[in-house]
Order: sequence, then structure tokens, then C-alpha cells
Amino acid sequence: MMESDPNIKRGLFLSIECINTLNEGLLLHHASAGCPKPQWSKYLSFLKSRRFSELTKPKYWKGEQVDSIMTMQHVALSKANNEYPKIHTLFSTECSSYFDWQTVGLMHSFRLSGQPGNITRLLSCTDEDLKNYKGHDLAPTHYVPSMSRHPLTGDWYPAINKPAAVLHWLNHVQTDAEFLVILDADMIMRGPITPWEYGAKRGHPVSTPYEYLIGCDNILAKIHTRNPSACDKVGGVIIMHIDDLRRFALLWLHKSEEVRADKAHYATNITGDIYNSGWISEMYGYSFAAAEINLRHIIRRDIMIYPGYVPLPRAKYRVFHYGLRFGVGNWSFDKADWRNADVVNTCWAKFPEPPDPATITKQDLDARERDFLSIECGRALNKALYLHHKRRNCPRLDTISSTSKKTDQVSASNKIVSVAQKSRSISRGNIESMDEGRLKTVKRTAASVQPLHRSRRLARSSRMWIIAVWALSIVVFLLVISMFFTEQRRNASRSRVSRSLKAHV
Repeated sequence: MMESDPNIKRGLFLSIECINTLNEGLLLHHASAGCPKPQWSKYLSFLKSRRFSELTKPKYWKGEQVDSIMTMQHVALSKANNEYPKIHTLFSTECSSYFDWQTVGLMHSFRLSGQPGNITRLLSCTDEDLKNYKGHDLAPTHYVPSMSRHPLTGDWYPAINKPAAVLHWLNHVQTDAEFLVILDADMIMRGPITPWEYGAKRGHPVSTPYEYLIGCDNILAKIHTRNPSACDKVGGVIIMHIDDLRRFALLWLHKSEEVRADKAHYATNITGDIYNSGWISEMYGYSFAAAEINLRHIIRRDIMIYPGYVPLPRAKYRVFHYGLRFGVGNWSFDKADWRNADVVNTCWAKFPEPPDPATITKQDLDARERDFLSIECGRALNKALYLHHKRRNCPRLDTISSTSKKTDQVSASNKIVSVAQKSRSISRGNIESMDEGRLKTVKRTAASVQPLHRSRRLARSSRMWIIAVWALSIVVFLLVISMFFTEQRRNASRSRVSRSLKAHV
């Protein structure tokens, strides 16, 4: 076989093995039905050979052998010498403006967090989307073929891109990292996430609780895993040893496909999915795959928090996960409102500013801390967008002076509001519920997107002179027109014909 790419060659070998197995089965079937034996050939000789039998027989790994191999490959940590394992951070996105602004937020927070090691964006795109994509420079990127539309079933399920992208990265990238930290794009980091701080080790990954995965406790787990008692209700932030991830990733993808196909058990009382849509199939795929290989998690409640939730006492959260709508007073934010808004490629675009923390005067300490965290998350997103626009060399706000630019900015502002409203109406029936608070948020967007410092521009003497000349010209013109029509009315006759003519002037 002349193919040089080892992955393509492996795929071709598997295809040949599949056809050979089918043909062998047909031969046995025809023989049992009493059909005359076919004329002998080299191919038939191969199917009957010991070589073919060796190649196609099942191969089983004993647990002791696997542990022995992994132990040989494992590099022991030397705490005495303060040697820490290498870490690599991954997050999955798609080719869309929706994921671009999330990428900007996460990358900005990653740089500030002190997280060890490098970070890679797993970007799942179709060939057509990739041709028009503008956000290549937003993060270090590994490109992955999109599985949003499943290549075999045709099922539209973008969430499956996450396990598919992780598996693709493992199969195509050589890494010396010992631990992988896997995040979602809609997260803001507040500090480092390390295995030595949270106790992750080979055979025991760390994750955060997803209590709504009730399928771990009912018939769903019994159907989709042989070890339902090992099903952990976890997700969001994952810290996993590279050896565990290598034996787990393919099963994660397959279990996600399996749960997604099980439409008979989409019901809320089985899955916890309030939309009965199978949207959280990938989350169950993760938990069921881990249970299948008895990969038990260390569950930490002090790593991640949803803005809008009351924090645990003295918890030093390292991640905001803004997957749900949250707000403070009359201000609120929901990522679904911005599904189609291109705030990354529109200069100085940003989200509605959260209130000043100094205005929070609630007596309830838990409520105050909750609101402070919500404000911090909103500010972090806007700060990330501001620095992004600055790096893109957007024109300075105090030097934008032309009327056309101002018109373009107002137009862009209205466009962003429009797409946010459209996105909100679309997502209402699919993923997340909406309420009247979102409408107020979107309407306030126009005032927040690309603010112009009018006072500075008007202070320029040249601009003031031009405005004064134009204003004087308009006044004189109106005065002349007024005098002209006054004289016409005095000289006009009172006849019907005259009135008719006057009406047509």
C-alpha cells in the first residue's frame, strides 16, 4: 500500500478488513445453503489462511497489562524538587461570531490568570465556513472538521464537536503535557487551575458538579453503561491525566452519539433537560464514558461558579461559567442574546456596562457577594473586548470626526441590537428561556456600543467654526424662503383658480 499518511493508511486497512469479513461471512452462508463451491482464487485462499485469522481475531487487553504499560510510561513527580507536571489547556469553539467574542473573553482572562502551560482553541469548522472566517488570530488554534451535522446520521448537534475535537487533537498533536485542563468557551478564568492544588492524578480526574444530570441515578445510566454506580454528575471544568484522556476520549464521543440517538429517553424526568431535546447528550456521554472505564472523579465545588449564584463561604473560585442569564438590579446579561452579534469585528463594540459596585447597598452579605461576582464577570468581558479592539488598531474614540463614520457606527450599533433581538427569539424555543429583562438589555445596547466622545470632538476649534458657518447659512436660507412665500401670499388673488395654483406651489 503506497499511502504515506499513517492515519489514512490505517483507515484503508480497516476498510479492507471490513470488506474481507463481509465476504468471508457470505462464503460461509453460501456453503451452508448448499451452493456449489466457487472457482478457487488467491483471494479465497487468503480468506481461509491462518494469516487472515490472526489479523481479524478479537484482541483483549488485561487490566494488569494496561496498568503495567501506563506505569512504565508515567513520569513520577518529584515533590521534593518542586517539579510540577506540565499542563495544557483546551477549549472547543466553532466558526461563528458567537464563539469569537467568548474566545476573546477567555483568552484575556487566561493571560491574567497565571495558568501554567499553553492554551489551544479547538476550532470546529466546515470547509465553507473556514473560507470566510475572520478570527484566526484570536487564539492558538487547532482546526477540526465540523461534526455539527453528523456525517453518518445527519443529526444536527453542535455540542458533539467538543468530544470530537478533543479526540482529533489527541490523534494529530504531539504533546509533552502530563495533565489537560478542558474548559468551555463561555468561561472567564480568575486564577490558575492546577492538578497539584485540586488533587488530580492518574486514574482520578478533577471536575465540578453538574447536579442536574439526574440520569446518573436512573434508568438512563443502566442503559448506557455497564457500571452505573460509577456515574459521576460532573462537567464544566475538567483536569485529567493525559493517559486517562487517551483511553477515554473515543468512548466519550461514542457515548455522546449513543445518548443522542436514544430519543425514547429525552424526557425531563429522565435526563433533567427541561427542553426534552437531548441537548445535554454530550454531558451524559462524558459521565457514562468515565463510568464505563471506572474513572472516578474528585468533585470540587470551589473551582467554578455561575454568575448570579450565591457563592460558598470563603470559596476562591477560579472560573466564571456564564452559561445562564444573570443580572444585578435592572442590568442583566445572557449570552444567548448575542448569538449573532459581531461585537469582535465591530470597532469598540461591547456589552451593556454592569452597574458600579459602589451602588450595591444590600444588607444581605450573600446577595452582595453574588452581585459583586456578577459585575466582575460583566466587566471582564467588556475589558477583553476593549483590549481586543485596541490590538486591532481601531481608530481612537476621540479622533473619530467624520459624519460618515458616525453614521456607520450608529448603523452598526442598530445592526448589533437587531441581531441580538433576532437571536433571542430563535433561541427561545431551542435552548434557553427568555424573559422581558432581556428586551430591556438589548434596547440599552445602542447606548453601549461604540460610545463617541462628542464633547471632545466639539471642542476642536476647526469643527466649531464649520458648524457655526453651516448653522448661519441655514438660518439665512430659511429667512429668504420665508420672505419669498410671504410676498407671494400678499399678491395672490382670492379666486378658486388662484387658490388651486397656490396649493401646487
